[in-house]
Amino acid sequence: MEVLIAIIIVLMIAGSIYTLHSRDLLSAVISYGITGFGLVICFLLLQAPDLAIAQILVEIITLIIMISVIRISTREDVTERSTIHIKGVRYINMRTAAYIVTGAVFMIALLYFFMDATVLLDPFGVHQVRMSAAYMEVGAAITGSANLVAGVLFDFRAYDTLGEATILITAVIGILTVLRLKGRR
Repeated sequence: MEVLIAIIIVLMIAGSIYTLHSRDLLSAVISYGITGFGLVICFLLLQAPDLAIAQILVEIITLIIMISVIRISTREDVTERSTIHIKGVRYINMRTAAYIVTGAVFMIALLYFFMDATVLLDPFGVHQVRMSAAYMEVGAAITGSANLVAGVLFDFRAYDTLGEATILITAVIGILTVLRLKGRR
């Protein structure tokens, strides 16, 4: 199974790289979908159907929205030069410089918050199970499920899971209503 997951991860990385270098936006969105659907397959191989269901819903909704936006707008990527030549002198484009500075600021901020958050975590290998201890002790025996997460979600927290599924289905219906192909009257 590890070999199959490794192959899928390599395909996901290849799809992501193709997304970055594609000139056609529709091809980029479709290859971007390879990453999400590959993750769904990995979740299924790791016997986590609840995560696979949530991921496939999110992936389908995202692809529908992105393809609809591309259908409305142009399919070709509009490129902008990163440097400008004025009287033989090269100047950096201000928009490109702003993107670089903003990206660097976000990376530094995220790194700071990541380091700040990891200080609060338990040391590697030390587990503190407070509320989940009862589920782990008797969960597999009571539910009869091979996957404890799925057993807890569908037996102990069934109403909560039903509510979440209702919200996701309502969101899908709302998006399909907004993005319907026929014109409004």
